Amino acid sequence: MSDAVEDCGTVGCTIESLVSARLEVDDDPVAFQKLATDAGWGDGLPLIPPTEQRVREYVEASGRRPDELLAELPPRGGRCTVEKVAVNAVMAGAPAAAMPLCVAAVEAMADPDFNLSALNTTTSCVVPGVFVNGPVRHELGLPFEAGCFGGVAGPAPAIGRALRLLMRNVGGQVVGMSSKSVFGQPARVAGIVVGEWEERSPWAPLSERMGVGVGVSAVTVHGCTGTIDVADITADSGADLLEVIGKSLSFMGTNAFIGAHHGAEILLCIAPPWAELIAAAYPSVEDVQERLYAHAALPLDWWPAKHRARAEEKGRADGDGIVHLVEKPEKMLVMVNGGLGGLHALALHSFGPTTAVTRAIGVLPTAAVNA
Repeated sequence: MSDAVEDCGTVGCTIESLVSARLEVDDDPVAFQKLATDAGWGDGLPLIPPTEQRVREYVEASGRRPDELLAELPPRGGRCTVEKVAVNAVMAGAPAAAMPLCVAAVEAMADPDFNLSALNTTTSCVVPGVFVNGPVRHELGLPFEAGCFGGVAGPAPAIGRALRLLMRNVGGQVVGMSSKSVFGQPARVAGIVVGEWEERSPWAPLSERMGVGVGVSAVTVHGCTGTIDVADITADSGADLLEVIGKSLSFMGTNAFIGAHHGAEILLCIAPPWAELIAAAYPSVEDVQERLYAHAALPLDWWPAKHRARAEEKGRADGDGIVHLVEKPEKMLVMVNGGLGGLHALALHSFGPTTAVTRAIGVLPTAAVNA
């Protein structure tokens, strides 16, 4: 990729408050779309020209300096400054008010425990999902009710897309070159940005359980290979429902079963009606995680002989000949969102060596919230 892509400069005349390289082009969406496509900056969808004025507004909304280095994004090690976040957020169509969230998400993804380099270069289709807690859900209008993972009009897809453009333009993630993903997935364009319906959850919010304070706006990043719908119309108790859900999580071909335990986590999103049913039997979310862990397992003898030998070699089978999907109950992450129609949960498996990371979001400036 060219230096221009790495710099990903703004359009227009230079001003002292912005520091990236500049390109002079007409402030016309069609002309900019052609320029960006030819330069390899785009993802195939329309882009908004990141003019000086627009980028300045977004930087100001972040409450940070434009040249502040947030992270070096793999695989290229591109320097991700606040200004570069702003440039890509403008192009993606994300609102200026989302800048503090985008900054926090970048900082969370850059945490070594998240292992962003592996996510960006693996053959898997994994993508960093962004799961949001706290007042910022309402301030930005992020979805957490019916259709929250896709279909609700609002800023979430544009915010997710901004983060994906950062992976492309700053991190240097190039399909078929630095990115070895065999299939990819739609979230590698629009990302995954969704809130938790805390007001309908019988348990503490995910971010609070991940160590962020009560009532604090926060993002949790989790590596997602996709979404798997889990449905049931028969279970009438929390115990039976967790058995159905847990057993649905464990299928042979998921990455978590490959090799030794490598830190794989599963995020389970439970719709409020099911969460209430489960909580009636298991008021403690830790007990919910333990039940999911116990059920998300397969007998060793289900596998072909070579797989059985490898599982035993890697220490995956317990004394009863059972192979658990994840290493321990804490690796079953749980949050509540979705519609009130019931009958469904949504599972987000990970590809392996990555740990979910949570970061608090900076206070949103009043001007940014009203933008």
